Amino acid sequence: MRVILLKDVKGQGKKGDVVDVSDSYARNYLIKGGYAEVATAVKINDIAQKKAAADFHKAEELKAAREVAATLKGKKFTVKVKAGAGGRLFGSVTAADISAALAEGGYTVDKKKIVLSSPLREAGEYEVELRLFEGVSVKIGVKVEAISG
Repeated sequence: MRVILLKDVKGQGKKGDVVDVSDSYARNYLIKGGYAEVATAVKINDIAQKKAAADFHKAEELKAAREVAATLKGKKFTVKVKAGAGGRLFGSVTAADISAALAEGGYTVDKKKIVLSSPLREAGEYEVELRLFEGVSVKIGVKVEAISG
């Protein structure tokens, strides 16, 4: 019997796969447990269309990420932070602060895509990596300026 897996099933396949299994295994375990449904021509076609749409959207996101990476490459952004008398920052510069600086420059980059090995705690210039998409990353310059306050 051909079934479409609704969840990942160890030894059979991943969600969305169409697999051939014995009739009793399909009826008594997979379908009853909510792991699969009977594969009809309409459902198989529906899955194929959804997969094609998902592939198209992923390709579009990849294209957009490459364009943003090309425009960001080598650019520098400034983050101004309050500092004490010795030039030591109050707190630290985090990915959210860098994301805000990018937004001021006209680029929308989620803070989760900014890679910092550790928060920036001193004034100076740093190189920060942005992982925009799977396989697409770019390095930008971040200048941390101390404002006495």
